[in-house]
Amino acid sequence: MSKKSLVMKSVDNVATTIEAINEGEKVDVEIGGEVKEITINQDVPFGHKFAVATIEKGKDIIKYGESLGAASEDINVGDYVHVHNLESKRGRGDLIE
Repeated sequence: MSKKSLVMKSVDNVATTIEAINEGEKVDVEIGGEVKEITINQDVPFGHKFAVATIEKGKDIIKYGESLGAASEDINVGDYVHVHNLESKRGRGDLIE
């Protein structure tokens, strides 16, 4: 299998595509020196993200070892991660206590 995605840090729970990946495609993802085969659940465009671990609603989505925001719904391994299931936690007046 050709390399179609990158995981930047071993703590990341998403991978970034380096080419478009189609629904049903199996991809090998290297995470912390180990290779994991993941079946993609939806089409994922070039430069976008998919989950390499299960992410429960409300939990952080981690890329580059940093939180991009929180899951707005449960996300399964292989799911496309984007604005439909990722919610920012920055600059939100509704989260001020």
